[in-house]
Amino acid sequence: MLNMPRPRLLSVVLIALLLAAVAVLWWGFPDLRPAWVGPAANDGATVREGASGKSGDKPKYSGGRPGNKDMGDSTGKPTPVSTDLVKRMDMVVNVQALGTMTAMNTAIVRSQVDGVLKSLRFTEGQQVQAGQLLAEIDARAFEAQLNLALGQLARDNAQLLNAQLDLQRYQDLLKKDAIARQQVETQAALVAQLQGTVQADQANVDAAKLQLSYTRVTAPISGRLGLKQAELGSLVRASDPSGLVSITQTQPMAVVFAVPEMHVPLIMRKLKSGQALPVQAWDRERKQRLASGRVNTTDNAIDVTTGTLKLKASLDNRDGQLFPNQFAQIELQLDTLKNTLVVPSASVQRGAQGSMVLVIQADSTVNAVPVQLLSAQDDWQAVQSDALKEGDSVVTDGADRLRSGSKVEVVKAAKP
Repeated sequence: MLNMPRPRLLSVVLIALLLAAVAVLWWGFPDLRPAWVGPAANDGATVREGASGKSGDKPKYSGGRPGNKDMGDSTGKPTPVSTDLVKRMDMVVNVQALGTMTAMNTAIVRSQVDGVLKSLRFTEGQQVQAGQLLAEIDARAFEAQLNLALGQLARDNAQLLNAQLDLQRYQDLLKKDAIARQQVETQAALVAQLQGTVQADQANVDAAKLQLSYTRVTAPISGRLGLKQAELGSLVRASDPSGLVSITQTQPMAVVFAVPEMHVPLIMRKLKSGQALPVQAWDRERKQRLASGRVNTTDNAIDVTTGTLKLKASLDNRDGQLFPNQFAQIELQLDTLKNTLVVPSASVQRGAQGSMVLVIQADSTVNAVPVQLLSAQDDWQAVQSDALKEGDSVVTDGADRLRSGSKVEVVKAAKP
């Protein structure tokens, strides 16, 4: 140690002094030891006194969490719980999904001719019927084109009539051998030519009438109008992408939603057999029912990214509460479970080993019974279990403090 550096020598001396002080305190003052440390080896009198003390003395709790043989609360009293009864009833098998409202048909009303917008005969947001007049285009130019076509038709009709009379006279002269056959044939060809001209004139008249009819813009389908896209006096063209106004057919309204592919076989069986698949649309909070209807058709392929199949249903929208692109909570009724076993939804406990309910035994203890969940409706859950029967009392409130074998006291029980 003489060759040890001075700082290191001081450190060794300080550590030795510290250990000596701890030893003195440990053996000289046993009352200062922590509570979790047992008695010293030389404190045998204390141990024997605790083992063979007076009969009236109770052994003191020496640490650790207090336990309860009946698994009730920490004071040994039964745990207060609320219960309800297991029943049998008809349960509806529903599938929940998020749906998007779409119009059955959507049309953009466009002018089919170019012209000045003369009048608008609708109100934005109005319900209209197919064929109803919506707007008028200045028709003067189209009326002039119609008159021109009618004039050409009248002129060519007169020429045709004259050629037909000449042909009749030539044919009479040919019978008397008073005219050459070539002249008769030439006149017959002229009549045929004029007949073609009259037909072309008639087509021009029809086209002019059609163009004139386009100046009266009518609704192509029945539905609700949107906001107008053109103002009075503006020049509208047939090529305008926004058109004059849009119409959406919202009665009935269509809704598109996706269901897991596990339900597809049952859905297809019901659709092919003509059975109805009822659908209800609810608001986002599932507090108000918006509309009801039935499934019409399905998509032609399952989405591989989500494992779902899209369904399309029609909903009654007579009150006009539904709008295209509106989101809604969709409830699809797939089937009905007849006289099935049901428990209160509040009684179902979910854990790592699956779902279970706590059944009250005759000795006021609980027994954890595994169940298989089938379908939920309102406050009831349909289950399947061999160990559960109708009339069993299950815990609905206070189950978080219990496990199988816990002692309970029923403070609120459901009426049979």
